[in-house]
Amino acid sequence: MKPNALIITLFSLALCATACNSDNDEKIINLVTYNVGVFSKSGTNTTDMVAAMMKEINADVISMNELDSCTTRNPAYQIKDFAKAMYGWDYLYAPAIPHQGGKYGIGIAHRPELKAKRSYYINLAKAGGAEQRALAVCEFDDFVFCSTHLDHRVDEAQWSQVAQIDSLVAADFGKSDKPVILCGDLNALPDSKTISLFKKDWTIISPDDFTFPAKEPKKQIDYVMVYKNAAGRVEVKDARVCKSFVTGDVKVASDHLPVLVKIKIK
Repeated sequence: MKPNALIITLFSLALCATACNSDNDEKIINLVTYNVGVFSKSGTNTTDMVAAMMKEINADVISMNELDSCTTRNPAYQIKDFAKAMYGWDYLYAPAIPHQGGKYGIGIAHRPELKAKRSYYINLAKAGGAEQRALAVCEFDDFVFCSTHLDHRVDEAQWSQVAQIDSLVAADFGKSDKPVILCGDLNALPDSKTISLFKKDWTIISPDDFTFPAKEPKKQIDYVMVYKNAAGRVEVKDARVCKSFVTGDVKVASDHLPVLVKIKIK
């Protein structure tokens, strides 16, 4: 094959890889929730490693927890750097608190082909917890994707944050026919009251498997769930906690494991 022809072929394959996945001509959306631990839990900057891992599993949209923006410990605008490492993804940053001269919060990164119709974030009540939290929302043509990170110390604060999320989603999307997906590090075990409260209006579609700590997982605290408004339109094609990668060391990348859920919207 001539060099120019080879370049064209490789470019065409790359374009195919950047579109939302297709199984037997079905449009599959790869959802990921990942607490990236400010890309530095191992003491080194793991932004490029995480980006390589997300490319490996062909992620389409990612809920990202623990992101710094221009802090002393991480002077970079982390989600922007990650989006650049993903070859120009779009993103939404939701700062939750001021921290070390900058901000600390959560975010959503996604393929630009998804074309968010609107993106916004809302601060959640501290409610006696360790620190204020946030809810990030991206509305796409076919679904709504939300990210959050609940309080890690006080149960009552989590319960208040669950109630606030439920109220906000009901008001904005309760009458919509678009499925609403909520992802994040909820700092709550499956048998906790926090998860029981969520289950009143949400269906968990992530696997029943440990997600933390990454080196020796012993707890399930990271989840993907779908809201009751259009839960019947979501068909789960695959769901797994990603425990190994060719392109990176999941035990070094963060102290959490990423969770992948592949869905088809009917």
